[in-house]
Amino acid sequence: MAHEQHEQHQQHEHHGHHGHHGTAHGSAHGHGHGHHTEIDWAEMAPHLEAQAELFTPLYERALSWLGKEVTEPGLIVDAGSGPGVVSCLFAETFPGARVLAVDGSEPLLERARARAARLGHGDRFGTLAGELPGILDELEYPADLLWAGRSLHHLGDQRAALTAFAQRLAPGGTLAIMEGGLPSRFLPRDLGFGRPGLDARLDALEAEWFARMRADLPGSVEVTEDWPALLNAAGLKHTRTRSFLLDLPAPASDRARAYIAASLGRLREVFGDALDPDDRAALDRLLDPQDPAGVQRRPDVFVLAAHTVHTAVKSA
Repeated sequence: MAHEQHEQHQQHEHHGHHGHHGTAHGSAHGHGHGHHTEIDWAEMAPHLEAQAELFTPLYERALSWLGKEVTEPGLIVDAGSGPGVVSCLFAETFPGARVLAVDGSEPLLERARARAARLGHGDRFGTLAGELPGILDELEYPADLLWAGRSLHHLGDQRAALTAFAQRLAPGGTLAIMEGGLPSRFLPRDLGFGRPGLDARLDALEAEWFARMRADLPGSVEVTEDWPALLNAAGLKHTRTRSFLLDLPAPASDRARAYIAASLGRLREVFGDALDPDDRAALDRLLDPQDPAGVQRRPDVFVLAAHTVHTAVKSA
């Protein structure tokens, strides 16, 4: 499992209700023009890392809010950590805590360990490789804060996973999940060429892909994604919900442009055959680094995204 971020495809992840053009976008990476839904997380690593770094202001605001909800946690578990960008932000936000990054991809955890060492968190940073939620049975101690950032939707039975997460909390511990939000936006509705509304049509393709991805997961169970109700059903109480905005206005930085180009390029790869010829041509023009109307050169590209965090507490 990986973030959101995972986006991305991020993860840690791209999709609107699932992180479109955002942390979960990467989740839209498949092989064969969107018909397959398996994700090569190791291949996604550079994109996941770049996305999480770009989204750091959003994560910092979310973690600051969590810091007011959770006081002096001893152990923080990042379930579905991906390359560890957010795990390291937890280490920075909670300097007294030990942070454990948990993920099914060892190559991503290697990146997480290297990042923690580079930032000076190595002495209180650990990793655990294995598939969620079962791997959490190997925790030596219950978690004071368990974070699942756009990773839960990669688990077939989300209700069962939340129950398993709740069982790994210490009394009084907090479970925080980042799921939902709004589709990310990069471009004006009317690009000056092609049919206006390309981003909305890409959202629709991603929503269909996301539904297939969920249906293809082992043990997939349909569930109404009322996250506070699901957290209550897992035996937790005091649910809270808050959304956090990433607003990187035009003109975009080179780093933001690189992320936008990578995200749109992945969409072109996955959904190219599903697009009508006009939209495919428009996307190709946006991706042409020499075209003044492409995302690398046009002055009006931006990144606007919203991710939602839901929290609940285990009875003391």
